[in-house]
Amino acid sequence: MKQTARIISTYSADVFGVCSALFELGGMTVMHDASGCNSTYTTHDEPRWYDMDSMVYISGLSEMEAIMGDDDKLIRDIADAAGSLHPKFIALAGTPVPAMTGFDYEAVAAVIEQETGIPSFGFPTTGMNTYIHGASMALAGIAERFVRERKAGEKKTGTDAGSDADPISVNILGLTPLDFSVNGTDRSIAAFLERSGFRVNSRWAMGADLEELSRAADADVNLVVSAAGLGAAHVLKRRFGIPFVAGLPLGDRLGRLLCAALRSAAAFGDDKVCGSSLETKGVVLIGEGITSLALASAIELETGKGTKVLCATECEPGILREKDTLTPDEDDIIPELKGAQIIIADPLYRPICPPEAKFIEAPSEAFSGRIYRQEIIDPVSDLYKLLEEVL
Repeated sequence: MKQTARIISTYSADVFGVCSALFELGGMTVMHDASGCNSTYTTHDEPRWYDMDSMVYISGLSEMEAIMGDDDKLIRDIADAAGSLHPKFIALAGTPVPAMTGFDYEAVAAVIEQETGIPSFGFPTTGMNTYIHGASMALAGIAERFVRERKAGEKKTGTDAGSDADPISVNILGLTPLDFSVNGTDRSIAAFLERSGFRVNSRWAMGADLEELSRAADADVNLVVSAAGLGAAHVLKRRFGIPFVAGLPLGDRLGRLLCAALRSAAAFGDDKVCGSSLETKGVVLIGEGITSLALASAIELETGKGTKVLCATECEPGILREKDTLTPDEDDIIPELKGAQIIIADPLYRPICPPEAKFIEAPSEAFSGRIYRQEIIDPVSDLYKLLEEVL
């Protein structure tokens, strides 16, 4: 029962991460479930739902279909819908019931692609992991299938990358509202890079379309702004040799470090994590790994206060610092909060925090959904407002 959350909320599920990552790309995403998951996603986890069209559907799985495994009906329904809607791709993602019955997403997606002639993905999500797992898987799938091969001679190498006449080109990976909401943070990241002399090549995947993402091989370096972008980063590294830097431009000092890391990675091809690490850890941050690490590093660099990140979502080795901790469950988080002087987290974490610690609210779309959406700040442009509460 360790994975049971008695008090706090849970993060958006992996199936919703797939939907969020692919929302703007012109594909058709089908959640394989009885019903209910689509309304949870659209009303709580998807702030673009009422302002932007997207083909996100539910399969309407019945009890008998789940037990008997009537995959033919699902394939027919998807093929019929695709014949009317003409999506650029089809993505099939899963929920707990199909996972328990052993549904083969990749095999069914292959049949759908054969029937329709439309590129199709089967993402074996289960609803039991966080959005990071699903979004990373989805963006990796796009990187594998849709990014065009670079023409011979197009790749810049070594010190030739980033000359004044030909600035370093950057893909921004891991941009979804589950980490950044719809408050302009995605535009602030791109604007920072442009001001700093870089060229934004593609944004994965807010404010972009599939054509923009297909040109990702033209970039010199990838900036991974949340762990949702790591899957695509690894695919682009394997296919095209593009290195990545994990981090966010929060504050002047961290911004300068990030720019230096991007230039170094573009020149020498090595992956980097941009951050800071002081020995003390009186400020505790709870959340997604890369965004929390960036905020923690900005706090250390701007205030001199040591920090510790409690990463409550999936995060691969090599991203977090030695003093940070993976805390996927409520029972993992509670003992790590003892002795904290300041805690920065979504408001729904407050009930498990020590009352003597100062609690600074930092709402997350992925954790509390729409409840605190209006209070989510753009940390790139509004960092110093938050730092005033830390000091």
